[in-house]
Amino acid sequence: MTVNWKIVRRAGLVVLLAAVVYYVVTFVQVWWAARQDDTRRSDAIVVLGAAQYNGTPSPVFKARLDHAADLYDHRVAPMIVVTGGKQTGDVFTEATSGANYLHEKGIPDNAIVRETASHTSWESLAAAARVLRARGESHVVLVSDPFHALRIRSIASELGLDAVTSPTRTSPITGFAEWRRFLSEALGVAAGRIVGFGRLDRGTDRVGRLVAGLGTMALPSGVV
Repeated sequence: MTVNWKIVRRAGLVVLLAAVVYYVVTFVQVWWAARQDDTRRSDAIVVLGAAQYNGTPSPVFKARLDHAADLYDHRVAPMIVVTGGKQTGDVFTEATSGANYLHEKGIPDNAIVRETASHTSWESLAAAARVLRARGESHVVLVSDPFHALRIRSIASELGLDAVTSPTRTSPITGFAEWRRFLSEALGVAAGRIVGFGRLDRGTDRVGRLVAGLGTMALPSGVV
């Protein structure tokens, strides 16, 4: 059978064009979501974790925590859920360092819930969803950086949470670094909408472990 390469090329161009248009539309949606603040009265404020240094939240994490504390002070919700585990070698989890920071800002300890095992946005929100469902609650305000808004809201929806986003406006991630995050977030949202955010998270985790394992195998004995 003779292959009509002209038709194959045209079909390939159509698919490529559709993929580019899909990505561009998704990027615009990510950009637009970053500029919205849909704060409303809710059951909980969920703060997505970020780096911490020996118990001290990083500037990025502090910006998120400060915004969450402000929402709490304005009676948006009676509870703050702080998420994030720890990296190898860390003494403190992101959630613990975040909770301590909030407590120092005057948030009562009984108003703070710590989720200390997650390492990705999906894991953080899945754990928060389990805690809230056990309490019969589902309405949440999600706090993170602006470029993160659409993806975390999409993940929360997949997990059965009734979520809105309220991005911090004091993040130190600006300029080129911020636009680079917008590009990667658009890719994550585009892929998650196709395969599912949970499935994408599990697949990314498996790839990460595989790459790490191959890297370890390639290193000389005693380096790791």
